[in-house]
Amino acid sequence: MQVIPTPLRDCFIIKNTIIGDSRGYFFESFNQQKFSDLPGWQGTFVQDNQSESGYGVVRGLHFQQGEWAQAKLVRVLKGKVLDVALDIRPQSPTFGQSFSVELSDDNEYQFFLPRGFAHGFSVLSESATFFYKCDNFYNKASESGIYPYDADLAIDWKVPLEDALLSDKDKNAGKWEELKTRLLG
Repeated sequence: MQVIPTPLRDCFIIKNTIIGDSRGYFFESFNQQKFSDLPGWQGTFVQDNQSESGYGVVRGLHFQQGEWAQAKLVRVLKGKVLDVALDIRPQSPTFGQSFSVELSDDNEYQFFLPRGFAHGFSVLSESATFFYKCDNFYNKASESGIYPYDADLAIDWKVPLEDALLSDKDKNAGKWEELKTRLLG
């Protein structure tokens, strides 16, 4: 496994070692012992989630607040997505910055986001199966979000807004400027 740093503090891409032969391939997608040695990680994953979406679906930017914040290890089992992380940690030197990476069943990359990040993805293939591990349980009362096409964030989702399929929750999510003002108090 190769750990690739990103411009966002404590976020990284994991490039798996894939062993292949005429029968197919094998790779270790998670090993708690190896993962514990990685920078910025001091937890245990407690919940796995999976979603299936079609082209143009944009999910996010989502996060949980307070004691229910979640670190995530995400990957694509089938298809291709643009995965996006936004640092919402006020004391972080990368506060307010975003980073995106294409995750696919071709590259088998995984992306780690520690607690304190808003997260989302857009589906770039006909369909995509998205899988992620969380280090904290889902808590509906603490969930929040930021409108993914907020002009202040200027994130290129690689899906034009007119083609994007957003949930009502994401269409009505708050603006970045509102969250930033609240976080900076």
